[in-house]
Amino acid sequence: MSGQTKKPATQKSKAQKSKAQRPKAQSVKTSGKKAQKAAPRPSRISAQKEVPLADGPALDDLICFALYSANHAMNRVYKPLLDELGVTYPQYIALSALWEEDGQTVGEICEKLFLESSTVTPLLKRLETMGFLARRRDPADERQVRISLTPEGRRLKAKARKIPGCILAASGLGEKALLNLQAQIAGLRENLVRAAAE
Repeated sequence: MSGQTKKPATQKSKAQKSKAQRPKAQSVKTSGKKAQKAAPRPSRISAQKEVPLADGPALDDLICFALYSANHAMNRVYKPLLDELGVTYPQYIALSALWEEDGQTVGEICEKLFLESSTVTPLLKRLETMGFLARRRDPADERQVRISLTPEGRRLKAKARKIPGCILAASGLGEKALLNLQAQIAGLRENLVRAAAE
């Protein structure tokens, strides 16, 4: 009797092994509420696919790009007009400042053009070489250099009088609308200058 194998114990061992191999069911605590199965977490790859290609604004939505591209278009309109005068656009606006008020200092011209003296001084020297202006020390303050138009520089003003009308025609706007736009852009510029200085 003692040498016989106990079959019930073997059957019980097999049953336990089979139960251990069986996957356990996930238990969910309901706390009296209806259990809800959690949504599967998206994989890293699928999450990357859902990210939009452009998080920022489109190029045409950037005000800076509108101003930048409009400036390039404006220069293309100006070029043939200024070629007739034999000057570049920076030289033209420097002359325009002097046509408005002759005898200014280099510093005053820089302030009006929103440019540094390191940019304006070579430009004025070039215009002097071309015969359109003269530079001289201010007798009241030797540290200041005053810029004056020559007769040739004043005659050039008459040749440039048609330019504003050409720009108005190219803009496709009426005179009032163009003046309003100019005032808005000038206001924007002042706000940006103020913001940059803060």
